[in-house]
Amino acid sequence: MGNGWRALRRRILTPDVSETTLEKRGFHRKSPAAQERLETVGEKFLLGYAHAVEARSVGQAEEWLEQIPTQFRGFAYEGAGMGYGVLDGLPFGKSTNIAEFLAGPGEKHDYIIYVGVGWAMCRLPRFAWPKASAFDPLLRWLVLDGYGFHQAYFKTDKYIRQQYQEPGFSWPDKRYDGYALRAIDQGIGRALWFICGTDVELVTKTIEEFPESRHGDLYAGVGLASTYACGVTADELGELVDRAGIHHGQLAQGSAFAAECRVRSGLMIPETEMAAQAICGLSAERAAAITQEVRPAVVVDGADVPAFETWRQRIAEEVLTHGGKNK
Repeated sequence: MGNGWRALRRRILTPDVSETTLEKRGFHRKSPAAQERLETVGEKFLLGYAHAVEARSVGQAEEWLEQIPTQFRGFAYEGAGMGYGVLDGLPFGKSTNIAEFLAGPGEKHDYIIYVGVGWAMCRLPRFAWPKASAFDPLLRWLVLDGYGFHQAYFKTDKYIRQQYQEPGFSWPDKRYDGYALRAIDQGIGRALWFICGTDVELVTKTIEEFPESRHGDLYAGVGLASTYACGVTADELGELVDRAGIHHGQLAQGSAFAAECRVRSGLMIPETEMAAQAICGLSAERAAAITQEVRPAVVVDGADVPAFETWRQRIAEEVLTHGGKNK
């Protein structure tokens, strides 16, 4: 009975994989190879989501997730983050799924699981959103990265073409409702890598259509996606750096975050190494290490921006100092 219920829950709660095809979403198709990569990312994300909502325990979810190929396993953990986030928000069930997952098999995938929780928030009523206090005070801003990605991915016309921003976004802290929009922009920038089909020229032209004040955060998201999801050549990444111009630092910060995600989780791939070298001028291992060297030992939010933003700025400065100069 239990197994049958979990399988039924999976079928009811899991979005159809067709929702992630580039044709269905109306996204740019640069090449068959780029299309296959991006659609495989979506497929493995939903597989991870399904594993989370069907598994008897986080241990069983881990067993299933670890069978997914290295290149795409992180996306499956992101999907599992969404799955557990949705389960936590449902009535009549336990609300500790995310906490148990992060304390167990998800510990080394925490960045990307937080992003997955942001996806879940988009599918839940606000009263069912997780309490911000349940998350790491530094990394919880990554939840809004996931929120921004989801909204841009599924509501592309509104968030990309109309450049919509939600007023008074008070999660995780109403003191920083303005910064919340910046964190959401980081996710929107990451989504642009998928929406534009990894086409560097189209990505950068789309960013240029946004107000200049939003460019830095959008480039940070592109830096993360281009280094984690990959899908381009070193020459294309060089063009991306050139086009980023004064926002090279933010682009590099996102790239360093992606390197840390892959290094820490043991999911390194050659393309991430190539991307880190092209964007940061450093090996992926070194770029990842910088994110931890400048990470605050104690999280103290500032009057205007949270500690997360100060951390991001320090990463950008250190990467450019050691790997290359801001153009």
